Amino acid sequence: MSKNYKEAGVDKEEGYRSVSLMKEHAAKTADRNVLGGLGSFASLYALPAMEEPVLVSGTDGVGTKLEIALKHRVYDTVGKDCFAMCANDVLCHGAKPLFFLDYLACGKLEAEVASEIVKGISEACTEAQCSLVGGETAEMPGFYRKGDYDVAGFCVGAVERKKIVDGSKVKEGDLLLGIESSGIHSNGFSLVRMLFKNMEADFEGSPLYKTLLTPTTLYVTPVLKLLGQIDIRGMAHITGGGLPENLPRTIPEGLGVRVDKSSIPVPSIFKYIQEQGVEEEEMWNTFNMGIGFVLVMDPADFQTARRLLEKEGLESFAIGSVVKTKNPEEKFCFV
Repeated sequence: MSKNYKEAGVDKEEGYRSVSLMKEHAAKTADRNVLGGLGSFASLYALPAMEEPVLVSGTDGVGTKLEIALKHRVYDTVGKDCFAMCANDVLCHGAKPLFFLDYLACGKLEAEVASEIVKGISEACTEAQCSLVGGETAEMPGFYRKGDYDVAGFCVGAVERKKIVDGSKVKEGDLLLGIESSGIHSNGFSLVRMLFKNMEADFEGSPLYKTLLTPTTLYVTPVLKLLGQIDIRGMAHITGGGLPENLPRTIPEGLGVRVDKSSIPVPSIFKYIQEQGVEEEEMWNTFNMGIGFVLVMDPADFQTARRLLEKEGLESFAIGSVVKTKNPEEKFCFV
């Protein structure tokens, strides 16, 4: 009896169909630097004209937030999460995201589901003026269960060498400007899933899962506009580990940060999570608690930065300052 790939669980025809659907979404993001279309062995992208370009890259995934999305058949939001998690990291060094590649793995490929995920990535790329140039779809029966999907991505950006933001210019007395998050973003969901067994339960008038699946805020466009007008000395994307783990990554040796909790308006979803029995310290060390991105700047630039962010639809808050410290253990503290 003849054996074939489809009998082993891999449907090549469905794969071809999914690629056809994905191409439509990717094509919408292409700029003049994309050379050729999808379907070749690799993607070609011409660097924009720059004096001394430095490539900045980042890779990330969506984590167990995917489990909630898949269970409730909400696919496009996790695509936005995937792009935002990568692009926001690249942004921390002052780089503009240029192109993005995605990796989608599953147990049984469904073209429409895969296309919806990529559609979300495409929409986020369009918002950031970044090109979705390719990716990989892996159907892996026996490794993933039918209905399971995993999503990850890889982003490449560029910045002029003299304009790199790496925290080296941060000074004592600099202000920490925290930019609001849209909610949990894409970190801490293993704890969330342990706490809430009924995602259909009411939360502020709608099913809880809808709030949990709010996409990660994409900070690229507003912050790049800010970079063109004020001196930003350090930036931090607040992901897993919250402010205590991520903010010190942009602060040089000999300096530390003091963050005032009372200056941060904590969204109700985090208060609801804490009410399930999570200690306050665990909350601040796991979630972003309402601040998704932090800028370090001269206090004289605060009002200008805040006005510009407001025009982009984002609220921001003075959440603390930079101080001198000789003890590495005092790199971060709440006051």
